[in-house]
Amino acid sequence: MRSATVCVGREGELAALAGHLSDAGTGDATIVAVTGEPGIGKSSVVRCLAEHHKGPVWRARCASWETETPGAVLHQLFQQDLPGSPIIVADQILDHLEFEDGTGGVRLIVIEDAEFADETSLHALVSAVRHHRGLPLLVVLTVGDADSAATTLASEVIVMSGLAVSGVAELAGNHGYTLHPAVAQALTDHTGGSPGHVVALLDEVSDSVWTTPGSSLPAPRHVVADVRERLSRCGAQGQALAMALAILGEEGSLTEAAQLADLTSPLAAIDEASAARLVTRSLEPGRIYEVDLIDSMTRVALVELMGAHAAGEAHQRAAEIVIDRGRSLIHRVSATPMPDAELADEVEALARERGAGGAWAEAAGLFQEASRLSLDSVLRDQRLIRTADSLVAAGDVTSALALVPALEALRETPLRDAVLAYLAIVRGRAAEAELRLGRAWDIVDPESDPDSAALIAQRFVLHSLSRCRSAELVEWADRALELADYDSPAGIEAAAIRGLGLGSSGRPDLAAEAYASLSERVHHGVQAQRVTLGRGWLQLAQDDLDGARSTLETAVATAHLGGSARITLWAYGWLGRVQFLTGDWDQALRTVAAGRVLAESSGIVLATPLLEWTVAQIGALRGTWQDADAAVQRASAVTQDYEIMRAPVFFARAHIAEASADYGAVVRALDAVRKMASTTSLRHPGFWPWADILANALVVDGKLDAAEEFLQSQELVADEMGHRSTQARLGYARGRLLGATGDLVGARRSFERSLSLLDGLPLRYDLARVNFAYGQTLRRAGKRGEADPVLAAARDIYQSLGATTLVERCERELRAGGVNAKLPRGDISLTPQEEAVTRLVCQGFSNREVASELFVSAKTVQYHLTHVYAKLGIRSRVDLARVYGTN
Repeated sequence: MRSATVCVGREGELAALAGHLSDAGTGDATIVAVTGEPGIGKSSVVRCLAEHHKGPVWRARCASWETETPGAVLHQLFQQDLPGSPIIVADQILDHLEFEDGTGGVRLIVIEDAEFADETSLHALVSAVRHHRGLPLLVVLTVGDADSAATTLASEVIVMSGLAVSGVAELAGNHGYTLHPAVAQALTDHTGGSPGHVVALLDEVSDSVWTTPGSSLPAPRHVVADVRERLSRCGAQGQALAMALAILGEEGSLTEAAQLADLTSPLAAIDEASAARLVTRSLEPGRIYEVDLIDSMTRVALVELMGAHAAGEAHQRAAEIVIDRGRSLIHRVSATPMPDAELADEVEALARERGAGGAWAEAAGLFQEASRLSLDSVLRDQRLIRTADSLVAAGDVTSALALVPALEALRETPLRDAVLAYLAIVRGRAAEAELRLGRAWDIVDPESDPDSAALIAQRFVLHSLSRCRSAELVEWADRALELADYDSPAGIEAAAIRGLGLGSSGRPDLAAEAYASLSERVHHGVQAQRVTLGRGWLQLAQDDLDGARSTLETAVATAHLGGSARITLWAYGWLGRVQFLTGDWDQALRTVAAGRVLAESSGIVLATPLLEWTVAQIGALRGTWQDADAAVQRASAVTQDYEIMRAPVFFARAHIAEASADYGAVVRALDAVRKMASTTSLRHPGFWPWADILANALVVDGKLDAAEEFLQSQELVADEMGHRSTQARLGYARGRLLGATGDLVGARRSFERSLSLLDGLPLRYDLARVNFAYGQTLRRAGKRGEADPVLAAARDIYQSLGATTLVERCERELRAGGVNAKLPRGDISLTPQEEAVTRLVCQGFSNREVASELFVSAKTVQYHLTHVYAKLGIRSRVDLARVYGTN
């Protein structure tokens, strides 16, 4: 019995085909082509479709030698010749499909390798579909050549590309291999995700390769055989050109290839290699030929076919031809199979240069090659350690983690501990990072090894930033700046983060001056991204929202020039917060989505809670509760040892609770932040705006004494710093508290001051919050006429933001105020306040929850309910839901 076909990672393609089957079932006959390179899995997908299809299936597989045989495919399908014109044959096809036999279900015809199908069969099938659109018929073709006539005849084309890393890992698992993520990534990159290539290599390569990250991978045997066959059909000049292009790599030019292949004029060679399907060519403006090998796997196969000796000699010649110093050095490395101390030193020097310029991925490869070439064991170990460090900086934590077993087996050095600590930091493991950094600092000698000491100090700066310890941050930054070269990456980053330490410890003027000076000195290149991020973060904390947005957008854009993945993630996170605060919520969600992609690809989780905080808050305010809850789950799923990670999770939970009118849960979430804030920069009002939310929740929850005590402590800090947005936010909480204690005059003064402080700041969400609290307080004090326009203003802002949760709350307040209208229920008229209470009770709210929503006491809610029961002649909430809900 034939086993079921397994389709790994092809849910999207199968869903698309299933959709066409469904459409055909409603009378929409069509032809669909599934295209993609050989080995990409086209046949597996259509076989899966056929095996799961409940209706009848006809199958055929085309062969190149039958292309010129009229009706060959139809004979395979129906086991007999069908003579006549395409229209006549089409009618015969329909007879064979037996549409008149009374059986249901879509008729499915699958034709594999349809680029070799004969013209007669294709035309007849097209006629059958086009002349009988109302029949439940789907024809699926698999086509290896996207330019084939078979593709042009299809109504829809599904293009298949390589599997993602997860698909390759699953495919390997089905073949008995559990791959390290770095190995899975390397296999995916090497094969382009082609299932055919992946399965071949899993079968052909030694098991040890799959347990050793960094191992080089060959081309599958079938690819080597195919390339050998193509070479045999190619002239000598074409062969030489193809081999030269393989040696030079993706950056090689036609001029370099012609010189390496000893071609006076490459045109004939281009024609030969192109005809043999070894190269692709294009004529650029100015009549410059762009020539490259047809794919990367062909490149690997060509080098294998050359043999080690010939390839080594070719690399040595290429090193002399290539002008670029870095590329030339790589060719020398490729030509050197044995350790070479002098060459290793040159490679390390280039690695440091590339790293200083932000090209960390290239630097990692160079450090690894330098390690391989090293004769001295100490140098070999140091260079391997720097390989891991560069991989983290490049945003490839997965590959860096693959080196951890090797690093931990090395002799302990300050550098080793500093690099392992760096890995711990970006993975959110504070305890491990602190232990390793402490050990590194204990054993380093700053006088004999200032570079390692500076690196350790700079890593302590990152660690302190993530622990939200401002004074400690500045202290370590000063040490790093004393030890590091002024323009070194460690020195620049320490200086960039030092500004945040100054700002979050109550010295914003000094921080601004430091960034101004640093920006003048480091105003371009990837190192400037660190300065730009710090400056943008500080601008956000100082209420310069427009400046923060522009600066952080620049920091994000720098990523495309080779910027740090870690820095880019923080830029995405804080830019999303700016966009949220200024009301650009859709763009904030797009920013976060881009950050998520980078976090997933890099393996850096440090900024994940910050990103998800924004999603959770927007989801709660818009009433998309599943999105909000999922964001909190994603934020909670990563390790949260650091305060900078834990706090946003609590903020997100508090926002969801507030939007749900569960103020007790708000207090519980933010009490955890209050405990952390006592010794960290979380107490800084500009960097972390949360105090007003807790104060507001305490008031609404009836804990007025606690609210008073907390507000006094927070107002003192905000007033000392003169921080406008924080003063405004705390002001509305103060207004609520004063209103709750009966001091309406004081409440008015506080709310009006908050609105005045927000004047000129683009904080639309905060403006709506102040108006909403102001309107609620006025309404509770019986000033319904005054409350109405204030609540309407809040509603209009919330509506423009799409904050449906709060729009509905404003509407309830306006109805409860009763200024505009009373809402009758049949022959019985409820007052606006009774109407508001009744609506919430019918939604399942408890008296306490209704009280929180309407900002009244639970006793008042019960009072109104009693009157509603009397008017409606009912006795219970169940009766109320039945009677009121049906009107």
